[in-house]
Amino acid sequence: MTEQPRTLTIEDKKSLYRDGFIVVKKAVSDELVNKATAALKIPKRGRYLGAEAVMTDLVNKSDITPILHEVMGYFDPPSTCQTGISWPSRPSGRFTNMGYRDVDIPYYGAGVHMDGNITIAAPQEVQEGTPEEIYLRHFAAGPKGDLGRSPEVMGHNMVPLFEDPDMTLGLGSFTAFVFVCLNDQTEEGRGQTCLLRGAHHEIEKFFRWQYETNGHLGPEGPGWPRLNHDCPNRCGMNYLPPSIFEQFTDESSETTPDGRRWPRPTQILMDKGDACIAMYHIPHSGTRNELGSETRKNIIFRIRNKKRQPNVVVNGVTDHPDRGQRGEWLDFEEGNDPWERSKQAMCNMWDEWEGMSEVVAEMHHNERGAAAD
Repeated sequence: MTEQPRTLTIEDKKSLYRDGFIVVKKAVSDELVNKATAALKIPKRGRYLGAEAVMTDLVNKSDITPILHEVMGYFDPPSTCQTGISWPSRPSGRFTNMGYRDVDIPYYGAGVHMDGNITIAAPQEVQEGTPEEIYLRHFAAGPKGDLGRSPEVMGHNMVPLFEDPDMTLGLGSFTAFVFVCLNDQTEEGRGQTCLLRGAHHEIEKFFRWQYETNGHLGPEGPGWPRLNHDCPNRCGMNYLPPSIFEQFTDESSETTPDGRRWPRPTQILMDKGDACIAMYHIPHSGTRNELGSETRKNIIFRIRNKKRQPNVVVNGVTDHPDRGQRGEWLDFEEGNDPWERSKQAMCNMWDEWEGMSEVVAEMHHNERGAAAD
């Protein structure tokens, strides 16, 4: 008798709807995990492990592929991935990209953010000048030099400042994250990924408000300034809209020395072979491996439903697939506006989760009923 492919249960899907993520226990076999772990122990000069089959097999030959096919839809099998290795470390006094010192940021240094954001190396001196001067100086420090405010500007993470030529889309996007765990991360403080539970709903609402306001989405669109000049180094990245950042804080939230409250994320506790499947829309972060006795090993994949751009191959690592990996401009057929398609996907997050349609309809119905009571 042929074994049926593994899928999510209805309750799993309801959890994915509510929380924005689901942990799938033992999604990857011990054999695949052990092969990947062994490869990480034998680094070779010039060797990029992310593009090797021993890593991409964690999705391509595991239960993750049939699960995603059923709950999300079809996608390009990953040809590369991000090897998220975090060595045990103590808090440092260096400024992070959020403009605060690492030692001061609570929840093991969690800087929750949206993927698809440009990142420039954080200045380690307090910045002087007007906000405009700081902005131009900061982005002129990128790998392409001083190009002013332009979609040609690239970050040190090789993400463009803007996705489109008209500078109306300040954020790359895809459909789903997959975080594959290769070692014991069952206790907090071991460098695990953290997620801002439930925030995907608010992010979608925010994108819709931006689109309805002037069609500009992401940083530098309505309500989302690119830089925070009120942080200690006066040049911190607003990786989240300030309103969302504040919405997920309350009196119990931990603070930095300046009194700013920080959202408390959910630490994703997993063991080797477990995988977390999450919405693109959910804010997330790595955390400091402060209490671990070994490196934290998470292999990260970024997946896009094939229907958004059937003729574009997505490699499994990029967070800006409307542009090339290093910001190259891609060729699209006449009438295909990739940035408009991405904006629509960002404003309608469940459209690319084909196997969620019945659950989403049920949950929306229940929410409308509860609101009417």
